[in-house]
Amino acid sequence: MENNSYTLLLADDDIDDCLFFKDALEELPISSTLTIVNDGVELMELLTKKTSMLPHAIFLDLNMPRKTGVECLLEIKKNQKLNQLPIIILSTSFDHAVVNSLYDRGATFYIQKPGEFSKLKKVIHEAITFTFQKDFTRREKEKFVIQG
Repeated sequence: MENNSYTLLLADDDIDDCLFFKDALEELPISSTLTIVNDGVELMELLTKKTSMLPHAIFLDLNMPRKTGVECLLEIKKNQKLNQLPIIILSTSFDHAVVNSLYDRGATFYIQKPGEFSKLKKVIHEAITFTFQKDFTRREKEKFVIQG
């Protein structure tokens, strides 16, 4: 990973999870700016604004009100302006069929939200490190899930 500053976008409706994520990110040796939205409608409005700068990556919760993470992923992947954005899925649940479906729909990584702060830092760091490697290519399905 090159020594750059990254603009990250977190879409999650759980305020505690957002604060946990923000605190974990601040403790990582990565220069970043984090924007947080609390539902899928807010996410898509932000991404599709003509004046909006696109983030380097999106951390996307699956279970959000108004528009789910899956609905957002599908919209992002259909949009020519957005479809190259790395999408790192965050979810409290882990269902193999859902995980396989998300991979097939173009998500970059899947992270089951860990309950421990140190594990959250680890998975965020790993996702960012792999996503921003020079010559990054999407990992094979067997390495799609990042575990804490």
